Amino acid sequence: MPQYHAKVFVTLKPSILDPQGRTVERALSHLDHTNVSGVRVGKLIELTLTGERPEVEAQLAGITRDVLSNPIMEDARWELEEA
Repeated sequence: MPQYHAKVFVTLKPSILDPQGRTVERALSHLDHTNVSGVRVGKLIELTLTGERPEVEAQLAGITRDVLSNPIMEDARWELEEA
């Protein structure tokens, strides 16, 4: 069976305050990186899945929506490539 490597990217929705991103932005400013703004911090989750691509894509979409992210507060997208 084919094996796939997935990357799931989860970030806070633009309307949700990102205190971690704001802290990073302030730190960068204090280090004289004054041209940096709009810092948002997210998470990357990597998975390996086995199966036929259509089923793996459906499974990954469900995992992303139901387990790895909170659709009320977060946006999530994924990339899938054959391992």
